[in-house]
Amino acid sequence: MNLKIADLWNWHGRLGRGAYLLWGVLLFAVKFNLDRFVFGRVLQTDWDISVYLQWNFPSPAVLPADLSSDQWVLLIITTIPFLWAGVILTIQRLRAARLPPWLACLFVVPVLKWFLFIVACVVPTRESPQFPPPLMHDVSVSSSKVLAHSKWRSAIVAVISVGFLSACVVAVGAQWLSNYGWGLFVGIPFLTGFVAAVLHGNRIGRNSRECVEVACLAVTFAGLCLLAFALEGIVCLIMAAPLAYPLAVIGGLAGCAAQPAKWHSGGVHLHCAAILSLPFLVGVEALNPRSAHLIEVSTSVDIDADVQTVWKHVVSFSELPVPQEWLFKAGIAYPIRAEIQGAGVGAVRHCVFSTGPFVEPITVWDEPRLLAFSVTSNPAPMQEWTPYSAIHPPHLKGFLVSERGQFRLTPIEGGQTRLVGTTWYRHGLWPDTYWQWWSDHIIHTIHRRVLLHIRNLSESEI
Repeated sequence: MNLKIADLWNWHGRLGRGAYLLWGVLLFAVKFNLDRFVFGRVLQTDWDISVYLQWNFPSPAVLPADLSSDQWVLLIITTIPFLWAGVILTIQRLRAARLPPWLACLFVVPVLKWFLFIVACVVPTRESPQFPPPLMHDVSVSSSKVLAHSKWRSAIVAVISVGFLSACVVAVGAQWLSNYGWGLFVGIPFLTGFVAAVLHGNRIGRNSRECVEVACLAVTFAGLCLLAFALEGIVCLIMAAPLAYPLAVIGGLAGCAAQPAKWHSGGVHLHCAAILSLPFLVGVEALNPRSAHLIEVSTSVDIDADVQTVWKHVVSFSELPVPQEWLFKAGIAYPIRAEIQGAGVGAVRHCVFSTGPFVEPITVWDEPRLLAFSVTSNPAPMQEWTPYSAIHPPHLKGFLVSERGQFRLTPIEGGQTRLVGTTWYRHGLWPDTYWQWWSDHIIHTIHRRVLLHIRNLSESEI
């Protein structure tokens, strides 16, 4: 094993497993200590090693909110050289292992980079590619007899075995560890697609279309297992699908490139690397839970009524009509009415939803301009569609939490009133950007249902 500085910028080199692993350890150690100095001394914030398990570049959640342009430049300068070196070294390692160089693109993808690194460290170096005639003969005599030559039988075995295993991992991560992080929503779909494609191509080479089809079917079967064993409902599985299927496709393509039959070798190394990396990631996420940042959502409506009239219906309002929005018909909790006990600061408002009441002690009573309140009790965010009478996955409690809210009333031209409803909430699902799109949309829809009802009540008095 011979390390050369030129390895860090040589696009055309080849790198052995030991050299790749050693370079990775050395660069990780240098980068961690550099970041610890930058974040501790320059940015005056904490820096934890667990961040590297999820990000190539620091998450906004761990960065100070008031970074200056100079500080951003410093972060970029200290990140790009290591990112560059990592991609170059990975390309060299993939070339030595006779794997497609495009897999190096996964090095810049959170979570997936760890699967790639482990696979690249385990797959042996191959001196020359060996491509057997496709779909002709058995090339892995020692492979399990269960994985037969038949395309359909091989696909069924891969889909059922990998899909069921993935459902079990989801059950452990979500039900027992209450961990809804990158490992669950990114790692498992990618792993499911990858291993399903590798198993499907264990004895006879399969083309990319066949591998992708098996990968997507394995993810689908995993979802059906979660539904059948009352671990998840239909709506949540539908919401996760736009995230899971593209990752399964990527995993299927990676598995197609690494299928054992293509290289005249067994797939044990690849299977172990993929399977062992997932518990590592999920376990570290469970041991190092991240706090969700506070999110603000505001919705406004103009009402053809004066502020005093609108204020009366903001404080409490009668029962709303049956909802027509598809989100609410799908089981998302929706507001029914609002009640208040007392008046002024200290009064307690109850906004009753289809799943229970929000308890909202009043913190600001500035009649008729501003009504603000904290939230001391949150009902379940939805009722799952399920074949069973009721299910209780952990994400229905404590993973979408409203902390406070307010209604602001502003007089505008023509004797009208602009009513703005705002909610501050947290959610504990990652990737947070994807799930925030859903949660923001849901809260906007809830706001709009309430604001339009207040508008109808206020304008009906004119």
